[in-house]
Amino acid sequence: MARKARTLSHVDRAGNVRMVDVGAKPVTRRIAIAEGQVVMHPATLTLVVSDDFARERKGNVIAAARLAGIMAAKRTHELIPLAHPLLTSSIDVEIESDTHIPGLRLRATVKGSGQTGFEMEALTAVSVACLTIYDIAKASGDRDLEITGIRLMEKRGGKSGLWKR
Repeated sequence: MARKARTLSHVDRAGNVRMVDVGAKPVTRRIAIAEGQVVMHPATLTLVVSDDFARERKGNVIAAARLAGIMAAKRTHELIPLAHPLLTSSIDVEIESDTHIPGLRLRATVKGSGQTGFEMEALTAVSVACLTIYDIAKASGDRDLEITGIRLMEKRGGKSGLWKR
């Protein structure tokens, strides 16, 4: 069970939203890992991972989604109003086929040094990569596509140290 929040750092005493001042925090090495999945019919999964789909439709689904996730992580501060612009040192988006879902499992790892964590960047990378897969896979006619399970799995660095789901 999650801890109950004592305060919301992005809301001041008057109830106004604000960007948190992280200027006094030390710069530390930080890592955030997020995951998600795109559920689809088995036939759609077979199709989106096939070379035929890549040639006939919008290109290699995995490569497009990986690139979209990386690009999104770099622009998180432009998408999330109160997120700080951060200098990442590494963004990796892994995508693998899983017939048990059936669908694709995604995992984003974002690394860097800073005064605040990279959780939003990892979550944004996974979210946009999933949306890219959805956008491309919908051409298959599968109306049951579902994006699910987007969540933070791990974060390291800063005052709180290591946290794992």
